Amino acid sequence: MQLTGSEIVIECLKEQGVDTVFGYPGGTILNIYDELYKHSDEIHHILTSHEQGAAHAADGYARSTGKVGVCFATSGPGATNLVTGIATAFMDSVPVVAVTCNVGVPLLGKDSFQEVDIAGVVMPITKHSFIVKDVTKLAKTLRRAFAIAKSGRPGPVLVDITKDVTAAKTEYTKVEPKEIKPFVSEIKEEDLEKAVEMIQEAKRPFIFVGGGAVAADAWKEVRELAHKIQAPVTDSLMGKGVFDGEDELYTGMLGMHGTKASNLGVTKCDLLITIGARFSDRVTGNTRNFARNAKVLQIDVDATEINKNILVDCSVLGDAKVILQKLNEKISEKEHKEWIETIEELKEKYPLRYNQEGLTGPAVIEELYRQTKGDAIIVTEVGQHQMWAAQYYKYKMPRRFLSSGGLGTMGYGLGAAIGAKTANPDKVVINVAGDGCFRMNMNEIATATRNNMPLIQVVINNHVLGMVRQWQTLFYDHRYSNTVLNDKVDFVKLAEAMGAVGIRVTKKEELADAIKKAIELNTTVVLDCIIDSDDKVFPMVPAGANIEDAFDEDDLRAKKK
Repeated sequence: MQLTGSEIVIECLKEQGVDTVFGYPGGTILNIYDELYKHSDEIHHILTSHEQGAAHAADGYARSTGKVGVCFATSGPGATNLVTGIATAFMDSVPVVAVTCNVGVPLLGKDSFQEVDIAGVVMPITKHSFIVKDVTKLAKTLRRAFAIAKSGRPGPVLVDITKDVTAAKTEYTKVEPKEIKPFVSEIKEEDLEKAVEMIQEAKRPFIFVGGGAVAADAWKEVRELAHKIQAPVTDSLMGKGVFDGEDELYTGMLGMHGTKASNLGVTKCDLLITIGARFSDRVTGNTRNFARNAKVLQIDVDATEINKNILVDCSVLGDAKVILQKLNEKISEKEHKEWIETIEELKEKYPLRYNQEGLTGPAVIEELYRQTKGDAIIVTEVGQHQMWAAQYYKYKMPRRFLSSGGLGTMGYGLGAAIGAKTANPDKVVINVAGDGCFRMNMNEIATATRNNMPLIQVVINNHVLGMVRQWQTLFYDHRYSNTVLNDKVDFVKLAEAMGAVGIRVTKKEELADAIKKAIELNTTVVLDCIIDSDDKVFPMVPAGANIEDAFDEDDLRAKKK
C-alpha cells in the first residue's frame, strides 16, 4: 500500500514493538508528530521539558528493560540537544534509536534555518548514523537501525529524515522483525578449552562483572559459575545486580571507589575472570600493576575490547550468556576454602563505614534500601551521591541500577528515571542526585508531574559540587574554585512550583519518616536532604595509583600523625 514517509515511520515503530517514544516536536518533524497523533492509542508519547531529557529517558527505558529506547527531535538545536544523551548511551552500550528530521533535500548544505548535519555530528558516538533523502529507502533504514542498536554490543543509532521525505509517498509492506540472535559465531572451542583449563588450575580465582553481563542477560550463569568454583565476585558500576549484593561471595565494587576487599582481592588473586567489562581507568588504576599476580581471562562480545587496556592471557569472544553456559557445562566444582577465608578476613577488616552521627549521604542510601527492601530501581546522576548509591544499596538483580558510567553525565538521572518509571510503572523508581546535578535538568520534574508520575527525586544537598570539592580538598590544597553552591535556591519551593511535593530533611531522625511518606504519597516527590559540605566518598584511589593503595579517613588520620 502507498504510505507517506511519516506513516512509514509510525508503522516501522509498530513493527518493532515500540510502545513509547520520548521527544519534543518542531518544524521539520511536524509531519511525523501529526501521524503520531493518529496512533496515540498504540504509541505513547512523553513530552519532555528538553530534548536532552528525551534522550536520557529513552536510555533509562532501555537500561531498565533491555528493549530499544526511542526518542524524537526536530532539526538544528533540537537534534544537537540529543547529543549528550546519545553519547551517554554510546559509552555505556545502551540500545537507543534517535529519530530526527532535517530540512528538505533542496535546502541541505545551504545554511538553511535550523539546518545541521546531525548524522555527521553524532558519527563518533553512535554505532551508525543515517540520513534518509529518499522515501523508498526509509523503511529499510529504520529496520536496520533497530537491528544495529540491538545486535552484538548494543548501542545508539541515529536516523535523520529530511522533511520532504516525511511527506513523500511510496509503497510500504509490513515486515516482521528478524530475531536478533546471540553473537556466537566467533566462540572458538580452543578458547573455551583454554578458559576451562585456567579455571580448573586456579587456586585464587576472582570474578569481575561489567555491563556486558547485564546486556547479555547472563546473571544466572554468572551466579552459577561463582558458586560452582567458589570464587568471590566484584563488579563495575555498570555491572551492578548481575551478582546479588547480599550474596556471601560478593565483595563490593572494584576500582577508584571500590571496597578495599575487592581491590586487595583482585591484587592477590591468581586468575581474574572478567565478564563484559572494558577495564576502564576508574576500575584499573595503574594498568601496569592491575591484577599483577593473576592470569586474566576476558569474556566479551566486542573484539576491540580484548587487549585494549589490559593485556589478557586468554579471551573468549562472543555472547557472554552462551559462553558461560558452555563453561559451566565443562568445568567441575571446585573448593577454595583458604582463598574464601582470606577474602572474608579482608571484608571483616575493611568494611564500608561512615560517620553514624548526623545526616549523611550513605545514611540516606541505607534508609532507601531498608524501606524499599532492595527492590526499587535506583537511578543516579554523577558524583559523590552516585558512588554512595553504588556502595550502600545492595542490588539483587540487574537493571535496577541506572547510571551514567562511561561519560559521567551530570543531568542524566531525572530523564532516565522518567524512562524507567514509564517502562516499569509498578516499581518504585528513585533518582538520587546531588544539588549540582539536579540543577542541570531539574526542569524534568515538570515532565513527571504533567504525566502524573509517581517518582521520587532525592537531592543529597551539600551546597557544593561534592566530588570536585573532594578532589580540591585532597589534591588542590583546599582551593575551592567555583564549587560552592551556597545560594538562595529552595528545592522544596521549586518542587511545589512544578506541581510536585517537596520535603526537606535536615536531621537523621527525620529521614525514615520522610522516605516512608515519599513512597506512600504515590506522586512526584522531591526530598531535599541537607548534608555537610565536607562529607567524602571513601575508600578512594588517587588517579593513576595502584588500586590496592585505596585509602579512607582512618588512613588520612594515620598519615597526618
